[in-house]
Amino acid sequence: MVKKIIENLENSNCSIDNTFIQAVSEVLNSLEDVILGDDRYETYAILERLVTADRMIQFKVQWVDDSNHVHINNGYRIQYNNALGPYKGGLRFHPSVTPGVLKFLAFEQIFKNSLTGLPIGGAKGGSDFDPKGKSDFEIMKFCRAFMRELHQYIGARIDVPAGDIGVGTKEIGFLYGEYKRINRSYDGVLSGKPYAFGGSLLRPEATGYGVVYFAQEMLKQELEEVLEDQICVVSGAGNVAIHTIEKLQHIGARVVTCSDSEGSIYDPNGIDLNILKTLKGNGKRFSLEHYALQIQGSVHIKKADYPDGRHAVWDIPCFAAFPCATQNELTEEDAVTLIKNGCVAVIEGANMPTEPLAIELFLKEGVLFAPGKASNAGGVAVSEFEMSQNASMEKWSYEKVDAKLNEIMCQIYKRVALTAKEYGKERNFVDGANIAAFKRIAEAMILEGV
Repeated sequence: MVKKIIENLENSNCSIDNTFIQAVSEVLNSLEDVILGDDRYETYAILERLVTADRMIQFKVQWVDDSNHVHINNGYRIQYNNALGPYKGGLRFHPSVTPGVLKFLAFEQIFKNSLTGLPIGGAKGGSDFDPKGKSDFEIMKFCRAFMRELHQYIGARIDVPAGDIGVGTKEIGFLYGEYKRINRSYDGVLSGKPYAFGGSLLRPEATGYGVVYFAQEMLKQELEEVLEDQICVVSGAGNVAIHTIEKLQHIGARVVTCSDSEGSIYDPNGIDLNILKTLKGNGKRFSLEHYALQIQGSVHIKKADYPDGRHAVWDIPCFAAFPCATQNELTEEDAVTLIKNGCVAVIEGANMPTEPLAIELFLKEGVLFAPGKASNAGGVAVSEFEMSQNASMEKWSYEKVDAKLNEIMCQIYKRVALTAKEYGKERNFVDGANIAAFKRIAEAMILEGV
């Protein structure tokens, strides 16, 4: 059954994006034993329904720049599955955004959201608009134009978008302001809002902090190890990477790398977070080359120095690796290098940043591997906390949000680990995550009927 579904997707004109096929294949291949054990999944065509989005919305976004030139961008929202609750997932503004990329992200999102145990479904959206090099007023005008098209498809109990690459607190604020003007309603229709009007404390930090909380629990339970005083490597320099580095430093780990689209930084004394935030924090997009110019002893390794597609970050000997940049950034060759250099754990901060052959190698060699749908679920968890605070018109303290985030990440680890063990796949957290998430979604779909 699984093989036939994947073949049908590969032959379908609407499913030609390789990242989507990769994501679906990984999940469905984990589920074969589960499917054979319960004939309800075939009776209700659960797999066929799961690999098909509820709806894919596309619209034109027309906006005017500061020079009064008219621009046209594509806008999208893919509402994938709401069996467990309102559609929930980020908006991404980046030139690489296509329906195929968003479809992969939305598919992953339903499993990630299921693992949190919270009442939220899965979605994803965005635009091929590039905020880089745009003024705040141009970004505001684009966001207002985008929301004028999107508003009719979302709502606090329908679909609650959040931020993603290119969409931070500033952009969410502009989007929310336009939504409120159109609908005259002060409700929790977006998460990641500025704290001044409905945002939650810890939301910007949540994904990165959650990655580290998951890593701590996994290492404690599986190896009786801690991250304190250990050398860690992190890829990326965006929101997730910055806050993964920040939390690792809080607990006493030594993070020696970060990276952007132009290259990588290796700082043997540990990444200076203040300088990194000056270059990359709050939507700033200065090259990391400036970091090397300011910090004596650090090295800027240009991406061009690795023409075979490898990543300089993964050449550095480390205890744990945290890929936090983008999909398929960690290759099989990178995995060989990490294993050779003594890496004991790889914890994904980005969505599907590790190629399938690299994952196979980690599992074969006994390296603990945490898939992003489990380890980076902290962001959407705190987004749901924001929804809860909005619904009750109250504010939670930083300490309460942080404690609940830590608790949820530990629960996700336990859910994944126990499920893997139950199905005879101990320490295979990829299969454990896929099976645990699937069973919750599938049960809701069966109970709802067709």
